[in-house]
Amino acid sequence: MTRLTTLHIEKEAHKFSAAHYTIFSATERERLHGHNYFVSVRIVAKMGNNGFSADYNVYKKRIKALCDRYDEYMLLPEFSPYQTLAHEGDEIHATFDGTVLKFRSDETWVLPVANVTVEELSHLLLNELVGLADDPDLVEVELTVSSGSGQAGSAVWRVSE
Repeated sequence: MTRLTTLHIEKEAHKFSAAHYTIFSATERERLHGHNYFVSVRIVAKMGNNGFSADYNVYKKRIKALCDRYDEYMLLPEFSPYQTLAHEGDEIHATFDGTVLKFRSDETWVLPVANVTVEELSHLLLNELVGLADDPDLVEVELTVSSGSGQAGSAVWRVSE
C-alpha cells in the first residue's frame, strides 16, 4: 500500500508586491493599485523509504524564485477581451474604454491570463511551479495566492492516472 503525506509550505519570504487593476467589463475597471501577494503551497506526495516525501527545501526555493520574479512589477492581462496591448518603444500601451494607459516595458509583466486576479495568479504560478517539478512521487499540488487577509484563490494540479 502506498503511503501519502501532505506538506504545507507557508513562509514569510513567499510574497511579492505588484500593481494591477481588475477589469470587470468593457467600461468598468478598478483604479491602478497594488497588493502584497502571499503564496502558500500544499503538496501531496508518496512517502519514501527514508521517511520523507517531497523535499521542502527544493519547493521553498522554487516558490521564492516565482515570487521574486513578479516582485515590484506592473501586471497586465494578455487575454482580456476588454483591453488591447501594444508595445511602443520602451512602453506597453494598454487601451481600455478609449483610454490609453502607458507602462514601462522593463517594469511590466504581460501575463498569459484574462484578468489579474488571485484566481488567475494561482493558476499561473501553479503551472510554473509544476512545470519546474520533476518529482515522480508528486500526487497533487495546490497553490494559493492571497491578496490580503480573507482574500485568496487556489488552483490544484493532480497527477494524471
